[in-house]
Amino acid sequence: MRPSPLPRWLGRIALFLLASALSAQAPPTEADLAVKPLGAEERRQVITELARELEARFVFPEVARAYAEMLRRKLTEGTYERLTDPREFARQLTDDLQAVSPDRHLRVSVGDGVPPGMRRGPGAPAGAGLEEARMLGRVAYLRFNLFPDSEEVAARARQFLLDHADATAVILDSRTNRGGTARVMDAILPLLYAEQRELVRMDTRAAAAAGAPPMDAPSMVLRPSPPEIVRRDHVVIPDQQERRLQKVPVFYLTSKRTGSAAEHLALAFKRTGRATLIGETTGGAGHYGGVTRLGERFAVFIPIGRTYYVDTNRGWEGTGVVPDVAVPAEQALEEALRRAGAAAAP
Repeated sequence: MRPSPLPRWLGRIALFLLASALSAQAPPTEADLAVKPLGAEERRQVITELARELEARFVFPEVARAYAEMLRRKLTEGTYERLTDPREFARQLTDDLQAVSPDRHLRVSVGDGVPPGMRRGPGAPAGAGLEEARMLGRVAYLRFNLFPDSEEVAARARQFLLDHADATAVILDSRTNRGGTARVMDAILPLLYAEQRELVRMDTRAAAAAGAPPMDAPSMVLRPSPPEIVRRDHVVIPDQQERRLQKVPVFYLTSKRTGSAAEHLALAFKRTGRATLIGETTGGAGHYGGVTRLGERFAVFIPIGRTYYVDTNRGWEGTGVVPDVAVPAEQALEEALRRAGAAAAP
């Protein structure tokens, strides 16, 4: 029976957009699931399902076929027969897939595959999302460790900016932001843009679009596309009621750890020129997707789409987004404050 994808979509970058099944009870830990040794039948089942799911869902069909062919060949050759430790098995599958074609999101794991920062309910870490929001002098500063699919976090970030709309500059700190969804972006960007702009383009493989991250928000505009993909542009629609922040300088802080959806925002800012990127080149995880279960105790994150510049047809997978001002990550805030102060000076 074909395994169904988990119903909630996340992003470790996605965009930047990532999927998971979040249960009402704390899920078993990786250590719990790794106690029982692997047998031949479970190995066969996981490899067979993995090959099938990649063929059906991976963003690039030709790469998907190469992944599947490699897995089936190694299964036939008995390459994985010695692997009885579940974690070693998952690592080996991931390494073999990456050797065929590298992808920063593609990963086989023991457990449900949900990144800890994206988990909800029991087992969810406290403070996930908006870690800090405060004024640094007259500068509004918000620090994110991810962009969760959370109305509460999106509302808190937006309300902070509304409460401090007289700020002379805005700093968004994504140096530890590993990704998420567009919900937080869509809450705050209308306060920062004075006119409607196309931010980035997102192409989803049509065969996987039925299980894609929710893209029915007004900011996700469907565009004509070839039949094999579903194309949307992520746009920002300016707020008509509060416009004071739409002209102030914006600074976006990045590091090598900045990933997925946080890179999506970096690319959007860079394309539109609305913010100055300060810090390090980002991590390079540019293909969004979601988690699919494999058997009873494995999962795989399968990228099903890519995000890219409309102008050049280029994304940031494997290369990252280059900052406008390159400084070590630990110096990025100081540099942004210096520039914010200079911009506010008479």
